[in-house]
Amino acid sequence: MLPRPYLRALTACYLRSKQLILTGNRRAQILLLPVDPLTYEKLWLWERNLPQHNLDLPFPEGKTGRYVKFSNQAHRLGWNNVFNEILMNNHLAYASKRAYVFPTFMWSLSHYPWPPSQRAEQPFTPLNALTAGPAAGGPWDEGDNAPRAIHESWFETVCPVEERRIINTTEVKPYIRAAEGDTIFSHWQKLLLDAPERCIEIVPDLYEHDNFPQVFDLWLWGSTRIISLWDSFSKSPTSRLLETSPIVESAVARNKYLFLPRGPRPPHPAPRDPFQRMLAMHIRRGDYKKSCEGLASFGSTFYSWNLLPFLPDVFTPLEEGHPDRIQRAMEHCSPGIDAILKKVREARSDYLHASQGGQQTLDVLYILTNEHDEWLDNLKEILRKDGWETIVTSHELELDAEQIDVSMAVDMDMARRAAVFIGNGWSSFTSNIVHRRLVDGKKPITIRLY
Repeated sequence: MLPRPYLRALTACYLRSKQLILTGNRRAQILLLPVDPLTYEKLWLWERNLPQHNLDLPFPEGKTGRYVKFSNQAHRLGWNNVFNEILMNNHLAYASKRAYVFPTFMWSLSHYPWPPSQRAEQPFTPLNALTAGPAAGGPWDEGDNAPRAIHESWFETVCPVEERRIINTTEVKPYIRAAEGDTIFSHWQKLLLDAPERCIEIVPDLYEHDNFPQVFDLWLWGSTRIISLWDSFSKSPTSRLLETSPIVESAVARNKYLFLPRGPRPPHPAPRDPFQRMLAMHIRRGDYKKSCEGLASFGSTFYSWNLLPFLPDVFTPLEEGHPDRIQRAMEHCSPGIDAILKKVREARSDYLHASQGGQQTLDVLYILTNEHDEWLDNLKEILRKDGWETIVTSHELELDAEQIDVSMAVDMDMARRAAVFIGNGWSSFTSNIVHRRLVDGKKPITIRLY
C-alpha cells in the first residue's frame, strides 16, 4: 500500500506510464488510475473570448469582414490527418483575404486516451490545447492587416445562415481533381477572392460521390502533386508563425530532464541542451501494420512533405504485379529491429559527418512509439549495446491529464527539437514534424525516413 500522500497525488492525474519515480528514487508499479476526461473550461472560455470575436471591429473583421468556413474538413480522424488540412485551409483563407474559421478537434474514438466508460459520446479538445498561431486564432505579423481566424461557434454569430453563400465541393472539385496542388490552390483562391459574398461556407458532396470531399484531399496529400505547394506554404505566415501550444510546451519542459545524458562524458565539448544531442525516431506498430499492408498493396508513395525531393531518403513503389512489391514496401513502412538499427547507424553517421567535421555529439535517443511489449525492450537493449547510453520512450514521460490529452503533439514537439529525426514516410505524424523542422531551419540531412 502506498502512503496516503502519494495516493492523493496519483489520483490527481492520469499517468501514461505504469512506472512512477517517487521521492527518494523509490519506484512503484501502479495501475493506471481513472480520472474524468478534461473539461478545458478555461480554455474554451479563452477561445470564445478571442478579441476578433467582436461585431464592432472595423473591416476586415467584425460584421463587415469576409469569412470562409470549410465544413468539408476532415474530422473524427487522427490529429495529424486533421492538422495538415487545418494549416493548408488557413493558408488558403489568408491568400484569399478571408478570415479562416477554425474548428474544435473532434476525436476518433479509437485514438482517444480515455476508455469508453469515462468519455462523452463524442470527445472534443480545443484547438489551442494542441497548437497555437494564426490557424488557431493567433495574431499575424505586426502590420499585417489580414483578418484573424475565428472559432466556428462565432461564425454562427458573424455569419448567420441567411447571409452565407454555400459552395458544394461538387461545383468545383470535378474540374481540378487530378491537377497539381498549386493549380488546385489557385483555383479555390480565385473563387474566394472574386466572390462578392461576405460569408462563404464550403460543404462536402455526398459521400457516395466523393469519399474524400476536402479541398485538399487524401489523393492530393498522398501524391507528388502536393509538392508544388511547398514553396508558398512553407514561407507563408501560416507556417512561419505556427507555434507550440502552452500545454505542450509545459510537457516538454517538465520532461526535459529525462534526456540529460547518462553515459560517460564525451571527449569533446557537447551541447548542454539535450535536444541538440538527440536522435528522435518515430516507430508506429500495432494498429499500423494493417495500414502498411493496405498501402503496400495499393502501391502508395510516401505521404505529403515526406515526398520532398531534397530529403535524403526516397521510396518508389515497385510496379503492380512485381513479386516483391508488398515485401519491399513493408520493410520501409513496418521495419524490423535490424532495419531500424541500420537506419539509426546511417542517420547518426551521416549527421556527424556533415556537422562541423564530425565534432558534434549525438548520444541521446528518444523513441516515439505506441509499442509496449518485449519487442520494444529488445530494441532498446540492442541500441544500448550499439552505444546509446540514454534511451527514453514515449511511455516514460510524466504527463498530467491535459498533457496526456495532447500527448501526440508532445511527441511531435520533442521530435521537432531533436538534432536528428527518423520518421515513417507514409505517416502524417512524420510529415507534420518534417514541415516544422524545415520551417525551423533544420537541414534536410537531419530528416531521415525508413
